[in-house]
Amino acid sequence: MAEVAGDASKSFLDLGSFVGDLNVDDETASDDISLEGLEEELQECQTDDVVANILSKGTTLREHTKGVENNLRQVELDSIQDYIKESDNLVSLHDQIRDCDMILSQMETLLSGFQEEIGSISSDIKILQEQSLDMGLRLKNRKVAESKLAKFVEDIIVPPRMIDIIVDGEVNEEYMRTLEILSKKLKCADADPTVKTSKALKDVQPELERLRQKAVSKVFDFMVQKLYALRKPKTNIQILQQSVLLKYKYILSFLKEHGKEVYLEVRAAYIDTMNKVLSAQFRAYIQALEKLQLDIATSNDLIGVETRSTSLFLRGREPLKNRSAVFALGERINILKEIDEPPLIPHIAEASSKKYPYEVLFRSLHKLLMDTASSEYLFCDDFYGEQTMFYDIFAGPLSVIDEHFGTILPNSFDAIGLMLMIRIIHQHQLVMSRRRIPCMDSYLDKVNIALWPRFKMVFDLHLHSLRNANIRTLWEDDVRPHYVIRRYAEFTASLIHLNVEYGDGQLDLNLERLRMAVDDLLVKLAQMFAKQKLQTVFLINNYDMIISVLKEAGPDGGKIQQHFEELLKNYTAIFVEELLLEHFSDLIKFVKTRGAEDPSTGTERPITIAEVELIVKDFASRWKAAIELMHNDVITSFSNFLCGMDILRAALTQLLLYYTRLSDCIKRINGGSNLNKDLVSISSIMYEIRKFSRTF
Repeated sequence: MAEVAGDASKSFLDLGSFVGDLNVDDETASDDISLEGLEEELQECQTDDVVANILSKGTTLREHTKGVENNLRQVELDSIQDYIKESDNLVSLHDQIRDCDMILSQMETLLSGFQEEIGSISSDIKILQEQSLDMGLRLKNRKVAESKLAKFVEDIIVPPRMIDIIVDGEVNEEYMRTLEILSKKLKCADADPTVKTSKALKDVQPELERLRQKAVSKVFDFMVQKLYALRKPKTNIQILQQSVLLKYKYILSFLKEHGKEVYLEVRAAYIDTMNKVLSAQFRAYIQALEKLQLDIATSNDLIGVETRSTSLFLRGREPLKNRSAVFALGERINILKEIDEPPLIPHIAEASSKKYPYEVLFRSLHKLLMDTASSEYLFCDDFYGEQTMFYDIFAGPLSVIDEHFGTILPNSFDAIGLMLMIRIIHQHQLVMSRRRIPCMDSYLDKVNIALWPRFKMVFDLHLHSLRNANIRTLWEDDVRPHYVIRRYAEFTASLIHLNVEYGDGQLDLNLERLRMAVDDLLVKLAQMFAKQKLQTVFLINNYDMIISVLKEAGPDGGKIQQHFEELLKNYTAIFVEELLLEHFSDLIKFVKTRGAEDPSTGTERPITIAEVELIVKDFASRWKAAIELMHNDVITSFSNFLCGMDILRAALTQLLLYYTRLSDCIKRINGGSNLNKDLVSISSIMYEIRKFSRTF
């Protein structure tokens, strides 16, 4: 420890002696130098290796400085010696540098010359660029002027070839192309104000006007010639229009623009020609169709009119098989499935001696009308660019059809045919709607409006014939279905079938009125029979027939069918009671009056064995024979075996029910077991019921 302390003290003293050699008097006297922080710096220098080395040797700062200066001086002398040794190389380097400097000076002179030449070239290029822009602008202006001038020249010049074609050429595709060129020249002369003021136009305009007049005159003659071709007999107008006239469609455009008066003449000539041609064709077609007409109904063919009241002379011309078509729809419904079929060809139908109901001819006529009208409407729109002229063309044909319809409709008493025509018109309206051609809308609406009142009038005739029917004249001493009621059933089924897809509420109301009239008529006819049972049988047969006809027509009888089914059910129950009373009156009266009494309750007049013994023995002795009589009665009374089977089954079932109640009553009587030997077993009755059911 003492040694360490001594070394530290020695080091401190050495540092002091080292510092002591410094001349600090002048430093302190200087105002610019501050010794603040010197101690801290000295403390830091103690750790420096160089300082520590100097301190360890005991060298003073001044001595160390002198040593450094000596070293520097020695280094300087060594450098001078090295320089002297390399003096030749330095001289050579100096010469090289001087040579390079001369070369660079020459290069600088050369580049300066280049720079001056480049500047001169740049100014030349700029001048050339300005000249090029100026020339490009002048070229552009000249091209614009050239194009306008060329167009002007092209617009007003009249080539000799064009003159030759318009004056002497035939009207063909080349002629129409020439007309297009002429049209452009005429439009240019009228549209461009600069052209109007030019002297060149004044020279050319008279020639253009003469060419226009010549072209208008020539195409007018050509079109009139083509229109005359439409008047030739047996000409297919649609083919001529599509394959010939449409090729010259531009002629009409040319006339419309450059010959308005002539265009109107061509238009009027076409309207007049087509009006007359189509009117004649439809008139001839209608006359041919009238020869094929089959008369279905007259004013006497009404539901409530007696058959015998119709004159035999009036019916001599009509086959008997067509009489059913007055009230029954039958195969006439097929016409609604043939809406899109081609129209009838009269001479083919006439050659086969076939006759058709009027609705077939009506569909054929209107199918031809729709197809012709659609073709003409589209042609007018395409060829003339007008749709309104169609109505002028078809004023004549529609007038011919209206005239024909005006003679047919007042004499039509075929309600089924009228309703079929109403449905045909509806289908035709849908066809025209799908074609998106509105030209026939007003006509079809007018026909539909005319058909409905006529149908209503004929329907009311049928209704009044039922309401005002002569019961004594119509009545026949026969319980089978009446022919008037069959007419009603077929007529109603036909109209219901025709109303399935349309749901016409007004027709449903009219059918309900007709049903009420038939209900009243049936009751009146039934009352003509003296016996109540015959009245019931008559009503059941007619109700059953009505329901059968309605079901045959389709499953859409609706409320009317339900009404008659309810009546049939009620009158069947009445007949069953009447039939059972006829054969088992004592049994039924006892069951209804005493069968519900209980002997054990002590009533005033209890049921006795003697009271029921006669009933039991009477039933046991003749029940099989009575059932056989009931069976025969049902078979002869009801024309419909299925209906008779249902009624007999209902009667036997009701008989079994009455007998079962009698058996139950006997079991409650004191001593009733003594009658067991006379009672017929329920199984025996069931066996007979099944046996008679199988006979059907």
